[in-house]
Amino acid sequence: MKKLSLYLLALTLIISSCGPSSQEKKILDDEEQLQKDIAMYKETWSLFLAGDPSVINSERFHEDVVIVTPQGDLVGLEACKNFYMNYVTGFSDLEFKILEVLGQGNRLVKHWNFKGTHTGPAFGLPATGNKLDLSGTTLVTMKDGRIAKEQDFFDVTQMLNKLTTGDVNADASNPGVL
Repeated sequence: MKKLSLYLLALTLIISSCGPSSQEKKILDDEEQLQKDIAMYKETWSLFLAGDPSVINSERFHEDVVIVTPQGDLVGLEACKNFYMNYVTGFSDLEFKILEVLGQGNRLVKHWNFKGTHTGPAFGLPATGNKLDLSGTTLVTMKDGRIAKEQDFFDVTQMLNKLTTGDVNADASNPGVL
């Protein structure tokens, strides 16, 4: 009987040690949350750029979401929506592609490309009819599964040149070539 008890105790210890440790479980939980954050983030911007500004809401964004711009931080859902509406209302035939989203912890990095024709006012510039083809990255902070902060990085000079003077031409012998 004593041998059976020792055998059962050893078997119980072996079985209980086969599961993930608390550290391994945290890593798995963090990875699962990261994948959920990435999926929600991609879906949010796909819906928004398809013409649904209602996705900028408290289910997907923190109420005090911060959009970092060179002119200063924009804070809150309405400020965020108004800022991003510049792309939707200022450009026709817009095409926004998320090329890749990477993440670690509560931080995401989005690599994107935006194309469109500047047919309406955007970011304080009246419509020019010029085409814009712009690539950049966005640094995103997530909090509780919602977007808490975004900061875009792109060549502002290139954007302004394309909007105000048409295509940037860095090669005089090859018009339209950068």
